[in-house]
Amino acid sequence: MTIRKLFAALLAALLILSSVAALADVTIGVPDDTTNEARALQLLADNGIIELAADVVADGIEIIEIQADQIVNQLADLDYAVINGNYVMDALAAGFEINTPLALESEDAYLPRANVIAVKGENVDADLTRALVAAVRSQKVADYITETYGGGAISVVDEPTDGYDPDVDYDALAGQTIVIAATPTPHAQILEVVKEILAEKDITLDIEVFTGYTEENPAVDAGDAYANYFQHQPYLDSYVEETGGDVVSVTTVHTEPMGLYGGKQADLSALGK
Repeated sequence: MTIRKLFAALLAALLILSSVAALADVTIGVPDDTTNEARALQLLADNGIIELAADVVADGIEIIEIQADQIVNQLADLDYAVINGNYVMDALAAGFEINTPLALESEDAYLPRANVIAVKGENVDADLTRALVAAVRSQKVADYITETYGGGAISVVDEPTDGYDPDVDYDALAGQTIVIAATPTPHAQILEVVKEILAEKDITLDIEVFTGYTEENPAVDAGDAYANYFQHQPYLDSYVEETGGDVVSVTTVHTEPMGLYGGKQADLSALGK
């Protein structure tokens, strides 16, 4: 049994559904990867939909594991689904109709999973990295996130910069290029704002867009990209543990709360809420 399947089995062994006798059969889709499935189950528990306990009582609610980036496509066939914020934003941008979430993760759950900028270990203290970090942590970027995503993405920068680091010699960096690997929404969109800030100092930000989640860290490890922006810290920690890779986060930027969304159900009444 793989580590992922073992972890999922342990989670399943802890699942007991609350008030199931009063419920009709209800399907709830959750991501099938270890980290996000745990988040999804915790969200359901925090909202009183399930309880985490020692026995398995599966009457009334069926938890269905689905590849995270496919849950939106199957939402219409489910009563509910717990979906990562980035996939909701992708779907809305593609024209899908998704109602506002019926429940969101608590800050305690989503703040530790803020998305990070990561670079190769040897570049952590480089001036080019510091210039990138200052631009990413700017007030301009924080305002863009707030104004664009309506809570689907939330800035976690508490002391925004003007876009620049006063201790960096920008003249020495002029003409250089930062290749950064990123997923489309919201990461590559946010980086377009960063690109404008760096361009003021004649630094080019080359945004390489990836549609999956398996190539960005190896690209930094191999030196094919200087940095990446697509993942939260637990995901990066898992990559480093599994591969021995030398990829290090240098700043947090935003977080994407998981939400419980209605598919065939418009509210929580089918769950006795």
